[in-house]
Amino acid sequence: MAYRSHTGHLGSAFSCIDILVCLYWNFLHVNPLQPKNPGRDRFILSKGHACSALYAVLAERGFFSRDLLTQYLKDGSSLAGHPSLTLPGIEAATGSLGHGLGIGAGMALAASLDAKAHHTVVLLSDGECNEGSVWETALFAAQHHLCNLIAVIDCNGIQGFGRTEDVLGLEPFADKWRAFGWQVQECDGHNPTSILAALEQATQPSTAPRLILARTIKGKGVSFMENTVDWHYWTLNDEQYRAASAELHPAS
Repeated sequence: MAYRSHTGHLGSAFSCIDILVCLYWNFLHVNPLQPKNPGRDRFILSKGHACSALYAVLAERGFFSRDLLTQYLKDGSSLAGHPSLTLPGIEAATGSLGHGLGIGAGMALAASLDAKAHHTVVLLSDGECNEGSVWETALFAAQHHLCNLIAVIDCNGIQGFGRTEDVLGLEPFADKWRAFGWQVQECDGHNPTSILAALEQATQPSTAPRLILARTIKGKGVSFMENTVDWHYWTLNDEQYRAASAELHPAS
């Protein structure tokens, strides 16, 4: 999709794709044939610039045809550069960073008031946590004991203009969230066993909202993209596309 449309954000997509696969095949209670089922779990991709990963997962999961992926970023397409409500399986239009967690907290509060059992899961980036609205929502969620809210932070250590520690340091990251009243776990964001164990733990009885710090690598899976600031925005030329494809799909 990125190669055909000459767009970037591949590094951001590859850092969260393992998390998305675990969510959609092993955790979220969703039905592609009934995407608006009232009892469904809600998922919000707050880091909306990584939407190519979400689109691929939704297509593979059966929310819409894989053929639609060829329309990514074309004029008039429902596959925009950030998630759009025109697609089945999308719960919120996102991409203006710092808003997704607040939307998710609102959904979780509504579910709590209505005594509904479903979860709301929000995937953020670590750089997104530069936004004050994230921390305002963190206080709100703890105040209202939103134990049905799960935030997963894709901690790849890189944002648009540099390394997170250089732009606005977040560590001790886990301790900050605990101080705001959240139950916190960490996991390897590229290890399905580690991801699923953290998600399972996040469903155990508690009165606090849940946070999972998923430690990831920007551009995971393509050697020349990994842990590189440039691949937040860079686009693939023909040679890079062939090299990346060879790494991701080695000959048997």
